[in-house]
Formats: sequence, C-alpha cells, structure tokens
Amino acid sequence: MDLRSLARELGLSTSTVSRALNGYHDVKEETRKRVFEAAEKFGYEASAVARRLRSRRAEAIGVILTPPQSQFADPFFLELLTGIDEALTGTPFHLLVTAAHDKKDELERIRRLVGGRRVDGLIFARTEADDPRIALLQQQGTPFATMGRSNAEQPFAWIDIDHRVVGEEAVRRLAGFGHRRIGLINTPAHLMYSHHCRQGYDRAHRDLGLPPHDDLVVDGGLDREAGRQGVDRLLALSDPPTALICGNDMIAIGAMERLQERGLVVAKDVAVIGCDDQPLAQFSSPPLTTFAAPVRRAGRHLAELLLQVIEGASPRGLQEVWQPELVVRQSDGGDQGTPR
Repeated sequence: MDLRSLARELGLSTSTVSRALNGYHDVKEETRKRVFEAAEKFGYEASAVARRLRSRRAEAIGVILTPPQSQFADPFFLELLTGIDEALTGTPFHLLVTAAHDKKDELERIRRLVGGRRVDGLIFARTEADDPRIALLQQQGTPFATMGRSNAEQPFAWIDIDHRVVGEEAVRRLAGFGHRRIGLINTPAHLMYSHHCRQGYDRAHRDLGLPPHDDLVVDGGLDREAGRQGVDRLLALSDPPTALICGNDMIAIGAMERLQERGLVVAKDVAVIGCDDQPLAQFSSPPLTTFAAPVRRAGRHLAELLLQVIEGASPRGLQEVWQPELVVRQSDGGDQGTPR
C-alpha cells in the first residue's frame, strides 16, 4: 500500500498522513495514532513501522548540528560525529544527523524527531546555561546526552571539556612570558563553555594581580571572521594587548591572519593561543599553540552514555568533566622567551 492509498483508506489528505508519519507536531495525537495503526494494519512500510510500534524503538540516535555554525564540514562536528558513529558500530542503532538553521528551527526539528518516534535519543553540543533544548527533552522524557553542561536542575548525561582550565592556564602561561595585557576573543557569550573560559580568564587575572581587563574581552562568533574582527577591536585600544587567547582554533587562525595583514609578527609582536587542536592548527603560520580537546573520544563516550540511558539507566552520575591538554607550538612565542 502506498501513501495515497493509505490516506484514501483513512479519509485523510496525503499531506496529513505524511505529516503524522514524520512527526510534525501540528497533527493531533488522535489522528497520529489512527495513522500509525492503519499503517501497521495495511502494511504501509510494514517492517519499519510495525517494528517501531511493537518495540517503541526507532533504533536511531539523532544528532543536531547546532546553529550558529551548522556546516557538516565544521571540524568540531566532524570529529564528534565520527566518534558517535564508532560507538554505534555493532549495535542495532544507526546515526541520524540533521542541521538546524536557527534556534527556532532546532527546537522544531527536535519536536519532529521525538514526536515522530524517529529517534530513541538525541545528542547535541554547545549547551547554554538555561538551555531550551534540555528543558524540552526533560519535559518529554526523551533520553539525551550533551557535549557541555547547563544549569538544569534535573540531572542529565553530559561530558564537558573544562574551559575554565583553558582560560586560566592560557593566562598563566602568557603572564609567565611577561605579558600584562592579555586579550580574550571568546566564543559566543550565551554558550556555557564560553562562560567557563571567561571564568578561568578572570580568576587567573585576580590570582596574578594583573591590571583590569574588561576592555580586553571580545565576545564573538565561532569562525575565522570572529578572530579578524576581534583583532580589529582590540588593536583599536589605546593600550592594545600583546597576547591573545582565542575561544577556538578557527578564531585563532582568523586572528593571526588579521595580525599579519596589519604588519604584526605573530609570536614576536602578539602571542596567540587557541583551543580545540583542530587539524588546521598544526599547519597554520606559525603553528598554533592550543589546548587539545578529544572531541572524537568524547563523541564515542557520549553515545555510550546515551545508550545506557535508553536502556533505563538513571542519568544521575553520568556526568564527566575532562581536562584539556596544552599543545605547545610556536604561535605564543614561548620558545622565544621574549618578555613583554
């Protein structure tokens, strides 16, 4: 039986039947139930639908590529997806990936995936302090795991790379080379790990007795252009920084490009440290000193945690903070030891 025949049998439009089967939330629950029961009865996509109805399992894990950067070519997401896929190999579960255009679209996609029973659980990254995705999934009782923490009161499964360490240790390293004016071109301020990076940055300034630094912080985006714009803003100060900490490696690469365009020598005139140790970092000019975040390994473990939740494990206790590791190259000038 095809979709049109199923719709005719039910006395519904093909559009309504299609939307019911695909989880659109504008279809009444009563109608959705009728459609699924008829699909099983009349053999529409019998194997997939019947198995799903019997077991209440889609045998799929959904991954949302979150805005503002949702390209499949994003090195962070490529590593994350690779790790998740590795963990699912040999299990009944397959990976379903979708990219959201904006926050509203992201919530709509979550509703469709969950409402249509197309996934048994979800994984997403770049969490917020008060994250509407987490609130929605907890309200619906849907298993999920995240790359990053939040302020949610109810426990959920997560892994987080401790960006407090990034902010603090980067400042301490640069201050050890003699820098007193250390800029931070951070990732978007609403993201939880951006907040943690700023906390570490502030703590190191306090502990080391460095001068006031609010003017040295730029909250930007996630790409190279954010680094370029951040450099322009910071170099416009009457007392510009002599060192930069960047919230990720793409920001750092953009910042180094812009410094060089403005006639400055990276490492000698302005030191730069990134975060994430993306593949491009070792090939930048100069090679980028950064903090390694094992995103691929985190993806594997996130999938493993989520499968535990799907099988009935309590998410309480399924939270892990991982420590980033400094990868020393040339961009921060540490090998030159030139005091500022």
